[in-house]
Amino acid sequence: MKIKPFWQNFINGQYVDGGAGRLPVTNPADGSLVAEIALADAADVDRAVAAARTCQNSGDLAAMRPVELGRMVRACGDYIMAHKDEIATLLSLEAGKPLWEAHIEVAGAARYFEYYGNQAETVEGRSIPLGAGYLDFTVYEPLGVSAQIIPWNFPLEMVARSMSAALATGNSCVIKTPELDPLTSMYFAEAAKAAGFPDGAVNILCGYGHEAGAALAGHHDINQVVFTGSVQTGIAVATAAAANVVPAVLELGGKSAAIVMPDADLDNLMESVRWGIFFNAGQVCSAMSRVLVHEDIHDEVVERAASLAKSLDVGPGIERAEYGANMGAMVSDGQRDRAEGMCQDAVAAGARAVTGGHKLNREGSFLEPTVFDHVTPDMTIAQEEVFGPVLSVIKIKDEAEAIAVSNGTDYGLVGGIFTADLDRATQAARQIKAGQVFINEWYAGGVETPFGGYGKSGYGREKGREALWNYIQTKNIAIKM
Repeated sequence: MKIKPFWQNFINGQYVDGGAGRLPVTNPADGSLVAEIALADAADVDRAVAAARTCQNSGDLAAMRPVELGRMVRACGDYIMAHKDEIATLLSLEAGKPLWEAHIEVAGAARYFEYYGNQAETVEGRSIPLGAGYLDFTVYEPLGVSAQIIPWNFPLEMVARSMSAALATGNSCVIKTPELDPLTSMYFAEAAKAAGFPDGAVNILCGYGHEAGAALAGHHDINQVVFTGSVQTGIAVATAAAANVVPAVLELGGKSAAIVMPDADLDNLMESVRWGIFFNAGQVCSAMSRVLVHEDIHDEVVERAASLAKSLDVGPGIERAEYGANMGAMVSDGQRDRAEGMCQDAVAAGARAVTGGHKLNREGSFLEPTVFDHVTPDMTIAQEEVFGPVLSVIKIKDEAEAIAVSNGTDYGLVGGIFTADLDRATQAARQIKAGQVFINEWYAGGVETPFGGYGKSGYGREKGREALWNYIQTKNIAIKM
């Protein structure tokens, strides 16, 4: 596959250079240059927001029947799937993912457009009885200009998640891609053009978070901001939005725990560990970063998890096209070094690295698949997000202790329990403070199931029908007959 050497931003239906010059995008597996992309500055953000505002004020999107809008949204997904092989290859190169994982992400991105395209016709108001002589009803209208700041861990799916729901409800979008892996996001510009969206409906630019991201979050002419990322940056985004009285949707990560009871199916558990902490090299906000294991089976779970980690073949993602026991690079040396530093701090605090804990002695941003034992709930490794392939195992005596430990962080994104007793599982699910609870399968669910957090994991919900309410506002109309 030949990759064009320079990519531009997309504003008002045109490809344009950036006011901040060019940004090199490198392959984290070996540091080689993948391509360069135009780097946007605050003036570029102004132009993108103005284009989105003009599109919104034209009424072109609002004038469409929902069925027409839905078909266009679905067509974006069709475009992505029609180019799935080249997109997956590029994603593997710029993000370091195994090629088979990149293919999963491409299909997942297309699925968002399919789902929300189909949902466009279902957003309906209601009639409210006020008594004789009155007709009262509600209608839903788009918020207007949706500003979307995208993370680097799933750059394709996260654009699709917010862009599809926003367009399905008649909003125009300004999307700020991650600077570490921005290239594949530009395929959404071509998707929007192919689907027939008017100029300005979709604007996509790459810029640094402290410059373009900050300018977008605090822009006076946006109507909403969607952000996925760290707590610290999320607070800054929410503060900037609040200064303009603009609603924000924040998904800020987690320190999620799986509770494992003595009657759990351990073969099934290991399959969830494989996906829960080693998929995408652990760079997942809802990763299974803690496993709270009953003391009766603790040693066996530690042994099995370590064996699983050791079995993973780690290397360049582009060379790993087949689904299997393998893992790619982390997204950058900086992220890898941060994760390794947390591993070193955990050992100093008394945790035992059963396997892993170090960067690989090879070129590229690789960290060994890691399993820690002797972790206590108060350790930093058990409280803060590593965002890497690092599993912490914590021994617990009973279910009550497990739930207390599970809820004992500032986060509350997801949680889970593995047990053959469904009564026990459903009781635990009610007590776990998280926006989504998995029982006997980590990452159960899909685009259809709402996703979002408690506490410092953020607020608002992505995915499912609930996500649509992020992008609309309710108008009540009362008529005296």
